[in-house]
Amino acid sequence: MSSGTESTLLKSMVEVPTGTFRMGSDRFYPEERPVREVPVDGFWIDRHPVRVAEFRRFVKATGHVTWAEQAPKAADYPDADPELLVPGSLVFRKTSGPVDLTDYTNWWTWTPGADWRHPEGPGSHVGGRERHPVTHVSYSDAVAYADWAGKSIPSEVEWEYAARGGLEQAVFTWGDEFAPKGRMMANTWQGEFPWQNLRLDGYEGTSPVGKFPPNGFGLYDMAGNVWEWTVDRFEQQAIGSCCAPQRDDAGERYPRHVIKGGSHLCAPNYCLRYRPAARQTETVDTTTSHIGFRCVVRVG
Repeated sequence: MSSGTESTLLKSMVEVPTGTFRMGSDRFYPEERPVREVPVDGFWIDRHPVRVAEFRRFVKATGHVTWAEQAPKAADYPDADPELLVPGSLVFRKTSGPVDLTDYTNWWTWTPGADWRHPEGPGSHVGGRERHPVTHVSYSDAVAYADWAGKSIPSEVEWEYAARGGLEQAVFTWGDEFAPKGRMMANTWQGEFPWQNLRLDGYEGTSPVGKFPPNGFGLYDMAGNVWEWTVDRFEQQAIGSCCAPQRDDAGERYPRHVIKGGSHLCAPNYCLRYRPAARQTETVDTTTSHIGFRCVVRVG
């Protein structure tokens, strides 16, 4: 890689130094345990999640058709309603009041025609949301973008190390207090999920990247806004997802990967996962209105 090409590639990225950190947490969910010392080689990481405008340039340059824009194969989803085997994605719908939190269908709706261009389904669009994180992207969509950009998808270790921003075992990417001096530090859900969003952070859904303070490494939106894909398989016994439906029929056709960071749908009464140690499992074919990604470059 020439120096000119490298400087262009790294222009919107932040260098994260080689180091060792204590990964995980013993204070919250079982899948975050145990806390362990982990070494990390230095790398570069996107300053913010990949935005709609950046993903649009990728699609224009390559003609890429995202997973959500393709009809699911009946053989892969034998129990699905044939009428639903059309291009689409999962869209969050706020409920009118309290609901059973063990039933995700109360707030997740399979929506034909929903994709990265139409985040809420037909009739919606991303005009005016060019600086928002792109959503409705599967793991393969994220990998395709990263390959085109000359980058990679981060490992879980890289992602968590970067998210901590040099703070050793802090609860959040900015420290231990959720809202220091009353200031909202990330785009999360305030109120009772999934019906009461107080919007103390100013947003109902996704927010433009960079609207909240960066962490100690100068990285934005490492907590909340959108979940982010990592390259790692989720090797533990599958856990119930707090934010998107989990299928037991996917098998090895669609392995589970770790996603990190939480989203604007994470709330203390349901999903306290807008923390660097938090992790979630999603099958790689999952596309939703709250999952995005960012990229890394490993130099050396």
